[in-house]
Amino acid sequence: MGKLCSSSTAGSFAVNIRPLPEASFCPCQSGKPYAKCCGPYHRGAAAPTAEALMRSRYSAFALGLEDYVLSTWEPRYRPEGAEIDPEIQWRRLVILDTEDFGDTATVEFRAHWRNKMERGIMHERSSFVREDGRWFYTIGVQL
Repeated sequence: MGKLCSSSTAGSFAVNIRPLPEASFCPCQSGKPYAKCCGPYHRGAAAPTAEALMRSRYSAFALGLEDYVLSTWEPRYRPEGAEIDPEIQWRRLVILDTEDFGDTATVEFRAHWRNKMERGIMHERSSFVREDGRWFYTIGVQL
């Protein structure tokens, strides 16, 4: 997911997370418990696929984990300064398409959100690159 956060250095992958009960369903709506889905990635494990990274970034936005979002953004593309908006509630993620090309990949998704006054859908095709065994978000095109 793209622009809603600020800059940080890559290389530090574990972040402080708001505790969720072990059995809580993951915010990415995979149907798995958070502890067996995005939780390990938020704690420093490498996401095995671009889609897994996309889901973990969505969960990070939903949980307000700005450090994680920044650490998984490829440094050449990382913005200098925007913050995750605490007024936005990320409500649902739908993965529409995933294309894996080896060390690059794309994931098309719809992320449903709302705040106090409105609701919306972020429809994006995100690009990812794998460097040293880790996937990183590069850019997204709004659709």
